[in-house]
Formats: sequence, structure tokens, C-alpha cells
Amino acid sequence: MKTTLTTHITATNLREKSIHFYRSLEFSIHESGERVFCSAKDIVLEINPDRYTRPGIKLYGENWNDQLDALSELSQIHETQNDFVLGDFCGSWIYLSKKDDSAIRSLELNSNPPMLGNYAGLSLETTDMGRTMEIYQALGFEVTTGTPDQGWILLQNETGFGISLMKPNSCPHLFFNPSMTFFNGQNNLEIIGQIRASMVPIAEEVTYFNKEGIVDNVILRDPGGYGFFIFND
Repeated sequence: MKTTLTTHITATNLREKSIHFYRSLEFSIHESGERVFCSAKDIVLEINPDRYTRPGIKLYGENWNDQLDALSELSQIHETQNDFVLGDFCGSWIYLSKKDDSAIRSLELNSNPPMLGNYAGLSLETTDMGRTMEIYQALGFEVTTGTPDQGWILLQNETGFGISLMKPNSCPHLFFNPSMTFFNGQNNLEIIGQIRASMVPIAEEVTYFNKEGIVDNVILRDPGGYGFFIFND
């Protein structure tokens, strides 16, 4: 089975506030009935006001039967009208769509990068590196870098969607599961300045890695709980 699309899902009871958050960060906003999608280069995110939704990712494919057999040995699977739903050991939810999503396919997605810079995929902190890795491998992700013994693994699926898994206590800052990660090198201070000018709230100003105490990394969090690491490396 081939995964045809991977998207982010954020939950919110503050629909307009969430739309404002993403529009302020230069995402394009697409409304399809009650559904709201945000897009920027390599990123598609759905703002879902359903109060039973939790932050995570959603995978679209033709048939999940083989994957469900393997996943049932690793995690409890719940079936809804539109999706199969399971959790990893990070607290992040995974939605497996039962059908291709014409609402997304019909959108003219924004090909420009967001204000946040260079998107590097999803970051997750896990209490069980091995079993979390097995869940994503059962979904077609392959390890490209790292090992569980090293405490860091990078996985990627056929759509190019990347996930970084980290052991507990790897990062000396706030860590929201899940969090999108952006690496901007020496341009990060300029991007932080743009974020401040946009008036988007900053969850944490990180000075830990800077000997001079300069805020050279920041962490954001959208109204639905999704995190964002805006880092220089």
C-alpha cells in the first residue's frame, strides 16, 4: 500500500483564532465547507473544530488492511466513520483515512514557504523509542538516520514526510508532542524578528544554546496545542 498524502491535524475550539495564527505566519487559508486547511511549502494542515479530535498526523492511502494487522500488535486501533485512529508512545494521534480526500485534492496549495523558514518535519519525544519506531515502520516509514541506542531517529515515508523521534530529556526546553520543526541557520534571528512583528505569541524564548544569552531559538504553540520549533540548527 502506498501512502499518497500526509497532513498535520490540529484541534481547536477557537476556529477563528487558529485561522488568524496561521495566516499571521504566512500560511494560505483554504475553506471547504466546515473544514479549514492551511498550506505552505511542503506543509498541509487541517484545523479541525471537532471536540473529539486530537493533534497528530493523518495519512491517506488506498487500503490499510495489511498495516492494521501489524499495528494491532503495537497499539489499540479505533475505527470512526472516516478514519482508523491510533496513538504512538508520544501521545500523538495517527489518523488513517479510509478514502482519498477530494477536499484537499481540489485545493490550490501555497507553494511558498511560511514565515517560519525551512521545514524539517515533525519532532516527537517518546518514552519508548523502539515501539514508537515500529509503529511508524508499520506505516511505511523507513529509518534514514540514527538508532534507538543513540536516542534519536529520523524516519521518512514515500511522500517525503519526515519524523524525528527523541528519547526523554533530550531537549532543555518546552517540548510539545507533536511539534513541527524549522531549521534556519544564521537566518533564524531575522525570522524571530518577523515572528515578533507579526504579534504571534511566543511560548518560550530559548537562550540555553547561546553563550551570550541571546534568544536565538523560539518555540510557538497554536491554539489547538500543536508545537513549533524555530531553531537555528
